Amino acid sequence: MFWIVTREINGPGHRSGDLGAESESVTELSDVSTNQNEANLWIVNRAITNPAGNLCLHLVGNLNTYIGAVLGHTGYIRHRELEFSLRNVPRSELLQKVDETLQVVLHSLDQVREEQLQEEYPLLVFDEKTSTEYFLIHLTTHLTYHLGQINYHRRLLDVATILQYPRSRPPVSER
Repeated sequence: MFWIVTREINGPGHRSGDLGAESESVTELSDVSTNQNEANLWIVNRAITNPAGNLCLHLVGNLNTYIGAVLGHTGYIRHRELEFSLRNVPRSELLQKVDETLQVVLHSLDQVREEQLQEEYPLLVFDEKTSTEYFLIHLTTHLTYHLGQINYHRRLLDVATILQYPRSRPPVSER
């Protein structure tokens, strides 16, 4: 399950320079637990080179690096190559990583002051320096791009599972 955190910047209770006073809403965007067949999280073929499980690991690594480590000073060390090479990580472990990442993101964003958003992002990621606000917007679009891929994979592969087993769920050995 992936979540996006939104803040009502000018909402009730807003105090300049105090992001902690702003109201937050957390909305579920995609849920890897909805795959009917857990093995579908790891299917690779011509059309799917990065399966949902690896995209999940990639988003966890990305958010822990650029929000957790850089803005929240968590000390997280990314192993990007593993985000795309690990296979068959149990769904329960993926969901645990997502839940832990959500807590890191919430805690890290709580530490960001409003004026910090206009300041230079502490890490050079692109060819040119950007503001923290710009980079957070980039992270949001990166997140939603890959969540769309995960959602598409789930729908595509679950339909294939339903067509293969039209009157019942897949055999227990394939769940």
